[in-house]
Amino acid sequence: MGIKILNLVIGGTTGTIARYALGGVVHRLFGTEFPYGTMAVNVLGCFIIGFLVSISENKFLIDPNARMLLMVGFCGAFTTFSSLILDTNTLIKDGETLNAFLNVLLSVVIGFLVFRVGVLLGEAI
Repeated sequence: MGIKILNLVIGGTTGTIARYALGGVVHRLFGTEFPYGTMAVNVLGCFIIGFLVSISENKFLIDPNARMLLMVGFCGAFTTFSSLILDTNTLIKDGETLNAFLNVLLSVVIGFLVFRVGVLLGEAI
C-alpha cells in the first residue's frame, strides 16, 4: 500500500473514531434536544483544519504526507464541514468572495434539499 493511501487510512480511521467519541461525550453532557455533538465536531474540525493550514502554509511545519494524514484523512473523516470551510477560505484568499459565499449557501441549501429528496424516496419505498 502506498504511503498516501496508508496516511488516508490511518487519518480516516482515527478521524472517524474521534468523531464518534466526541459526539457521544457531548450528547451525554448536553442532551439530545439540539445536535450539540455534531456542532462540536464541526466547530472543532474547523479549528483543527484552520490551525493545520496556517502552520503548513505559513510556517512550513507540516510535510505533504503529514498534511494528507491530518487534513485529508483525519479532518475529512472527522467532519467534511471543515473541508467546506477550507475550500471557502481558499476562494476568499483567491479574491473569489462571491463564490465563497455561494459555496457555503449552495452547499447547505442544495445539500438539505437533496437530503429531503432522499428521505422522501426512502419513505416511498
